[in-house]
Amino acid sequence: MKTKQLHYFSGLAIATFVAIHLTNHTISVFGVDAHIRFMATIRHIYRNPIIETALLVAVITQIISGIKLVRKKATVFFEKLHIYSGLYLAFFLTLHVSAVLIGRFVLHLDTNFYYGAAGINVFPMSLFFVPYYSLAIISFFGHVAAIHSKKMGKTYLSLTPTRQAQMIFAFGWLITAIIFYGLTNHFNGINIPKEYNVLIGK
Repeated sequence: MKTKQLHYFSGLAIATFVAIHLTNHTISVFGVDAHIRFMATIRHIYRNPIIETALLVAVITQIISGIKLVRKKATVFFEKLHIYSGLYLAFFLTLHVSAVLIGRFVLHLDTNFYYGAAGINVFPMSLFFVPYYSLAIISFFGHVAAIHSKKMGKTYLSLTPTRQAQMIFAFGWLITAIIFYGLTNHFNGINIPKEYNVLIGK
């Protein structure tokens, strides 16, 4: 199978999981309990050893194939967005997947809502984690938007492929704001359990 095909199919698998994962985070606007209940339900699917292994292989494949496919020449906005968002996602996935595996198998923590919220809500850790997570969400939607602008050749409801891509990218910014509203202590009065203090140096 060619590199582009590997990148495409691994990307579809990851995008499906990310869509579910971001839905889970969006639900946090209804409170921590709602977030954790939804997570507990979908974990029965993606914590299956076969699916989890397939996702891990997909992530590794996506990173390696993506780096190989990077083009140095990009002239228009969405071409540049495609490259830069992909590079950031490769960086993020490497760190994030590693952090989740360390949390589960080394620190023996439940990598649930609190695992992500701990760093976001505590200064000065928030100076890293807020841009780290927000750029990941924006990059995901940016990558999807860039692909859409390139692959979609039809106009719908008088919206050109470029305009559609712009709307997808703008939607990503909106979802990022909603998710951070749900994950932020300032709005939801989140109390981080003591066992997660190891993540913030306490």
